[in-house]
Amino acid sequence: MDSYLVLRLIHIISATVLAGTGIGIAYFMFMANRSNNLHAIAVTARHVVLADWLFTAPAVITQFITGIWLMKILNYSFASTWFIVVISLFFFVGACWIPVVFIQYKLKTIAESQLQREVPDERFKRMMKLWTALGIPAFMGIAILFWLMVFKPSPLN
Repeated sequence: MDSYLVLRLIHIISATVLAGTGIGIAYFMFMANRSNNLHAIAVTARHVVLADWLFTAPAVITQFITGIWLMKILNYSFASTWFIVVISLFFFVGACWIPVVFIQYKLKTIAESQLQREVPDERFKRMMKLWTALGIPAFMGIAILFWLMVFKPSPLN
């Protein structure tokens, strides 16, 4: 079997896992928050943190490694405009995601303390707004990265 095709498949699957997990996490966290059900919020926040470690983090690492490896196999220039745009977006998305991970831990802690007191905590709502504000540009970056992976526009080569 062609190692390029296997590597490309791994790259595509990890991109799909990254995008799918991100969208899934965002949807369920958003819906739990909207429900105002303290138990649902606490359980969802706990699972969101776990999902980021089980799926998102490995997918990010896999994306980086397989992306660089594919660049080498295909003899693409690391100085090309396309690569500079792609790697810049990759780090931009990461710059949004890293704070989100820390925010998710805070959301989890706040959600668990809400359960103990059985009272909604306004800090949770404020942190959710920040979480969302970072998530939206990250998803936009991921969508652009998908487009760049598929189309590799010639003006950027």
